Amino acid sequence: MKPVPTLANLLATLPDEERFILTLHYLKGIPAEEIAEKLGVPHKSVLAVVDMGKKRLLAALDFPPFP
Repeated sequence: MKPVPTLANLLATLPDEERFILTLHYLKGIPAEEIAEKLGVPHKSVLAVVDMGKKRLLAALDFPPFP
C-alpha cells in the first residue's frame, strides 16, 4: 500500500499561485471574494484557481475527479 502524503507535501507540489490562494482560502479561512479584492483580480479567477488546485491535489492522491 502506497503511503499517503501529508498536506504540506501535497501543497508543495502546486504552482506558487495555486498554493498561495488555496492556503488563504482553506487554511486561513479567507473568502474567495476577499482574496480577489486584495489581489485585484476577478472573483471568478480566484474560484478557477481554487478549482484547479483542488483537482491537482485530488490527482496527487489518485482520487477520481468530482463531477
